[in-house]
Amino acid sequence: MLTGIERPKAELEELRQRIARLKKELNAVIVAHNYQRPEVQDVADFVGDSLELSRKTTQVEADYIIFCGVHFMAETAAILNPTRTVLLAHSAACCPMADMIDDTDLREWKAKYPAAAVVCYVNTTAAVKAESDICCTSANAVKVVESVPQEEVLFVPDQNLGHYISTKTRKRMILYPGYCITHARLRAEQVKRARELHPGAPVVVHPECSPEVVALADAVLSTSQMIRFCRESPARTFLIGTEEGLLYRMRNENPGKEFYLIATSLICANMKRTRLETVVETMQSRRNAITVPEDIRLRAKLAIERMLAIT
Repeated sequence: MLTGIERPKAELEELRQRIARLKKELNAVIVAHNYQRPEVQDVADFVGDSLELSRKTTQVEADYIIFCGVHFMAETAAILNPTRTVLLAHSAACCPMADMIDDTDLREWKAKYPAAAVVCYVNTTAAVKAESDICCTSANAVKVVESVPQEEVLFVPDQNLGHYISTKTRKRMILYPGYCITHARLRAEQVKRARELHPGAPVVVHPECSPEVVALADAVLSTSQMIRFCRESPARTFLIGTEEGLLYRMRNENPGKEFYLIATSLICANMKRTRLETVVETMQSRRNAITVPEDIRLRAKLAIERMLAIT
């Protein structure tokens, strides 16, 4: 686990107290993605997946939203909360997959496939969402694709999630060649080796993994679905194929069960940029405010609302 050198409890407690004071001063809510460091998850008011967290922020009274995640997630929160200030807890926390496509790239692809509906993964910038017909998450992607009237679907930017959808629909899927660099590290050989070490344990992987890995899994699920699956399953041991931060929550919520990361390489360096110190610095300085131009915000919000209307 990429947590660095363990620090004295007194130091961590002082940081937690400073965060609590600043939260009160700012009338702030702190949200943290499932992949964040344990110390960050522990100070958050809500922990979950990106869209789940953005929706949570619309349901609480707060002037500031402190988003512990990566840039596109904070942007989504800003799209849904135009009257509040959204601060990204670390200014350099980006998503390489989201950065693999911009609005210019998407317009060029749309010109090539004018008859196709454009479905964008939530792991995209606001500008890309604004150019799309509808947004989706890994949990609802198949349902979203099935909902559009067009028989052709241009799916951006994750080709692995897009391939997984293609096995669940008769729509013609046109896949943009983006991918999650973390999930792409997981190999089929590693899954097979993990099964040998833990025979009988369900293999649970994210649909951002390669088709070869997905084919070996017992369950292919979003992070929120993984949490539910492992809680409800009678199994006592699980092999997990997603970013290692999720295992902290899984272990906390299921103390009688064992969770093993299939490969030690499943660490997102951008997610791990955020520490308690950066949360304090961001709140003290009110820096890293996320702004989305209003015309882009409104069009991006429409793509998100269309998704929410069917899911």
